[in-house]
Amino acid sequence: VQLQASGGGLVQAGGSLRLSCAASGRAFSNYAVGWFRQAPGEEREFVAAISGSGGSTSYADSVKGRSTISRDNAKYTVSLQMSSLKPEDTAVYYCAARFLSYTANPRQYDYWGQGTLVTVSS
Repeated sequence: VQLQASGGGLVQAGGSLRLSCAASGRAFSNYAVGWFRQAPGEEREFVAAISGSGGSTSYADSVKGRSTISRDNAKYTVSLQMSSLKPEDTAVYYCAARFLSYTANPRQYDYWGQGTLVTVSS
């Protein structure tokens, strides 16, 4: 599975952004997809994840209520809609895929996109 993240950019605090993860390869619906982020000097942290069918999702407390993850298996895409953005949301955002079930542990994902930078100005 190859992944490509896009949609990052510069946004003011309180604004919204939609990140996209485009996948290629076979049987995309067999893979759970997670979004992670990494700020300078920080470890990569879990943001959100979605099951292969799209029927189950999980969010980090830091983004819960402000973000929605969704997927379109016919188009091989996963999206992360983020709103009420805060300066502390500034990071490089990565999408990752894992066979069958999702987890919040980035070390358990096998496939990674290249990352897209989100900068939230105050």
